Amino acid sequence: MKRSLLLVTGMLILVASIMSTSCVSRKKLIYFQGSDTLYAKAQQIAQQYEMKLKPADQILVKITCDDAELLQIFAQDVTMGSQGSTNTIQNSGLTNGYGYTVTNDGNVILPAIGKVYVDNTTCEEAARLIENKIKELKLILNPEVTVRLMNARVTVIGAVHNPKSINLTSERNTVIDVLAQCGDLSETSLRQNIKLFREVNGERKMYVLDLTDTNVFNSPAFYVQQNDMIYVEPNKSLSVKSSAFYTFLGAGASILGLASSIVALVFAIRKG
Repeated sequence: MKRSLLLVTGMLILVASIMSTSCVSRKKLIYFQGSDTLYAKAQQIAQQYEMKLKPADQILVKITCDDAELLQIFAQDVTMGSQGSTNTIQNSGLTNGYGYTVTNDGNVILPAIGKVYVDNTTCEEAARLIENKIKELKLILNPEVTVRLMNARVTVIGAVHNPKSINLTSERNTVIDVLAQCGDLSETSLRQNIKLFREVNGERKMYVLDLTDTNVFNSPAFYVQQNDMIYVEPNKSLSVKSSAFYTFLGAGASILGLASSIVALVFAIRKG
C-alpha cells in the first residue's frame, strides 16, 4: 500500500512539474530591458516618423492667399478625385479645404491645377509641390497650401486587451502609442515577437518587434505608418493551456488527486 501511495504521489509531482513549465518568466514580461544603462545619456532619434502618402489615401487640401477672389477657382462644392468626385469636407475646421483621394498612380487631381504627383511624399512635401504647380501655372502669386492626411489608421489584433482599428490623430505615433490605445498587451502576449505588416512601394513587408529589448526604439517599424497591421502573438503558455493535451493533463491531475486521497484514506483505515 505504501508503494501505491508513493507511486501516486510521484505522478502528481510529475504532473505539477509539467504544468509549471507553462508559466512565463518575469524576464519575458518586462519592457525595454537595459534602458537604465543605455539611456543614461540622451540618444539621437534617427528614424523617419512622418507618414508618407500612398495610393487610396484621402487628404485635405487647403489653399489660401491674400486675395480671396483668386480662390474661387478652387472653391467648388464638388471636386475631382480618383473615382470621379469626392464631397467637400464640412466639419474639418479648415475653410476652403477640400477632400481628395490619391489615385492608384500616385496623383492628386486638383481643379484648375490638374495632376500633382504626391506618392511617397509627406504632407508638407505634397503641399510644396502643389504650391509650385500653382506658381508655375501663374494662378496665384504667393499661395499657401496645407495638406493633411485624413484616413490614417492602424489595426491591432491578437493578444491585446482590446483589439481594434485606431484612427491616428497625428503623424507621429509609435507602436507603444497604438498598443496603449488597445489597453496594452495581455498577460498571455509574446512581447518578443510582435509582428507589424506594412505596404511599401506596392510590396508587403513584415517587421518583428521585441518590446523587451531597447533596440526596439531603432526599428523602422517603431513609428507606425497608415494602414499598418500589428499582430501580437500569444505566448506558449496560452497555446499549452488551450491544447487538448493540457485539458487531458488537467483532468488526469484531478483523477490522480482523487485516487491519491482514496488510497491514503484506505491505508489509514487499514492501519487503524
